[in-house]
Amino acid sequence: MTSGGQPLDAMRVAILAEPGSIVVESRPVPTPAGDEVLIEVRSVGVCGSDTHYYDHGRIGDHVVTGPLVLGHESAGVIVAVGSGVDTKRVGERVAIEPGVPCRSCRECLAGRYNLCPDMVFHATPPVDGTLAEYVTHPSVFTFALPDGISFDEGAMLEPLSVGIWACRRAGAAPGTRVLITGAGPVGQLAAQVAVAFGATEVVVADVNSHRLDVAASLGATEVVDVTSRSLSDVYAGRPGPDVILECSGHEGSTAAAIGVAAPAARVVLIGMGGDTVGLPLGVVQGRELWVTGVFRYANTWPTAIDLVATGRVTLAPLATGHFSLDETEAALTAARSDPRAIKSIIHPAGHPKGVNP
Repeated sequence: MTSGGQPLDAMRVAILAEPGSIVVESRPVPTPAGDEVLIEVRSVGVCGSDTHYYDHGRIGDHVVTGPLVLGHESAGVIVAVGSGVDTKRVGERVAIEPGVPCRSCRECLAGRYNLCPDMVFHATPPVDGTLAEYVTHPSVFTFALPDGISFDEGAMLEPLSVGIWACRRAGAAPGTRVLITGAGPVGQLAAQVAVAFGATEVVVADVNSHRLDVAASLGATEVVDVTSRSLSDVYAGRPGPDVILECSGHEGSTAAAIGVAAPAARVVLIGMGGDTVGLPLGVVQGRELWVTGVFRYANTWPTAIDLVATGRVTLAPLATGHFSLDETEAALTAARSDPRAIKSIIHPAGHPKGVNP
């Protein structure tokens, strides 16, 4: 291992010991394999999946059976490299694509590596995540950050990638009319991506007025508080959306969005509120709607970096809370008590607010 600094022995890690319990403990600093880099983790965004594991210890078939390090939205600094990696990468500021596919199966070779059956993904049991001062990761899945992108923004390239992948799947393009239900982090980012991809109309619907204000400030052409105005009223007498991005995971929201879809519209289900969701099949069949899900992303990081670097997507306003590793539980639960919370950021290495070195 080649290091750009002093020898590294021990590090602090936040561990999900059991549902509802986070413990910070010391572990040895990992040594990068030949194709890996060692990263000092500066920013980790809290995802809904992290909170779900914290609350329930499982998501569908993914069950926490032992101590697990959460976190997969991450950015930091390369401090050492394996024998097969150029030493010039030491000191590089990077964002981490958290999934590592096998790169040899049918899905990988077809370019759908997000569907690789042997995917190793941070914070998906039993694989540890990035709520640690240091992590190792394959060099090819770490992406250099331009100077203008902070560590916080680098961490948020992961949920931005979900928005990019969803817009690609839905065919968001110049002239399309887009409806996004749910103004959480992914909904906010999907809206910005849809605008960047040329959508003529981007409507964002939610029950949280603050989040709707944020969406409007970041480029949504219209926002709808569904506690006071239904989607059917919004689209009465006007064309329905060609693209629906359902980000809430709420069954009622899904049905309401599908109910206003234009004929042949493309509906992408992103949010996960439960294992099953009822669909209005009469509408789906009668209008020949195209309904699909998304599972992570593939080949999105270069696009995500370009969208942020050129100012077409703005990430900084979404980081609404900053926490130390010792405050991990508070970060995981921040949205329960603060209606203005959108994205909590944890700083394992102790550098606040994702500042550059």
